[in-house]
Amino acid sequence: MHDITHLGLFDIAMMSNIPNLVYLAPTNCEEYFAMLDWSIEQDKYPVAVRIPCSGVHHADKAVDTDYSVLNRYQITQHGTKTAILALGDFYQIGEALAAMITKKTGIAPTLINPRYITGLDVEMLKQLKADHDTVITLEDGILNGGFGEKIARYYGASDIKVYCYGLQKKFLDRYAVEDVLKANRLTPEQICADVL
Repeated sequence: MHDITHLGLFDIAMMSNIPNLVYLAPTNCEEYFAMLDWSIEQDKYPVAVRIPCSGVHHADKAVDTDYSVLNRYQITQHGTKTAILALGDFYQIGEALAAMITKKTGIAPTLINPRYITGLDVEMLKQLKADHDTVITLEDGILNGGFGEKIARYYGASDIKVYCYGLQKKFLDRYAVEDVLKANRLTPEQICADVL
């Protein structure tokens, strides 16, 4: 159980809009330590690194160790039609969602690890327009002012449909994570039902 004194749900909206700050969202243990090492060794930017809190997940291949070229998202699965941008702790939900979409439609979506919370990979987002019509954003934080809103704003004038998934702007006290995910339609099953 988590309680109201230890909520980490508002940081993305608060910190991602501070000028010059680099805010990183690791998806696994190895990526976390690589980001932490880079942040300590470099001296160009103030850097914050989110601490993954959904259990210990390990990378199945080598992770990047240099994050100095800012705002470069990482495609971890190439696909078409649907792109899933699964930020930090919610990357594992993104993996499960991608597998579910593939199973139900026979078409594999693109799965993306954004890594950088504070900036957009405009080049990659532009490239997605060529063969994608739907973008799904997943973030372990409130939707208001969050990562998904930045992606939706980028695609606002285009034909891309954007679904943003995150948490409602409210305080939670003594909650079970599974209950909060269901209440916010953040399970892979719920998201899949919404977008298909």
